[in-house]
Amino acid sequence: MPTNLLGPEPVRLPDDHPDVTARAALEAGEDARDVATRLPASSLAWATLARTALDDGDAVVAYAFARTGYHRGLDSLRRAGWRGAGPVPADHLPNQGVLLSVLALADAAQAIGETEEHERCMTLLTDSDPRALEVLGAR
Repeated sequence: MPTNLLGPEPVRLPDDHPDVTARAALEAGEDARDVATRLPASSLAWATLARTALDDGDAVVAYAFARTGYHRGLDSLRRAGWRGAGPVPADHLPNQGVLLSVLALADAAQAIGETEEHERCMTLLTDSDPRALEVLGAR
């Protein structure tokens, strides 16, 4: 396999990542709190909880849920070879949970007036994948 001279290779979380199981459970109608309890390493479960809290107008709770998903996701990315920079393709389903957590954290940060955190998260999203917002169906 040729070396990428332009930067790090894209990181794709494995197909057996907890977000894959969480996605199936959520799509089957399982409660996101139950999914997060059973699969605490699932960024997707935490992102879902964060988005629900945002929709309910509770930005502080959303921030806590999103921050948990963000950290769990960064841990997963690092285990998959990510070194804090480089592509994280949004069209790879196992990657979407962490990217959705980053987006939820950005939105919750903005809602509580954390402008710098919002900007950092949005930069992380676009640096990970310039099409992330489009792929994730955001905005």
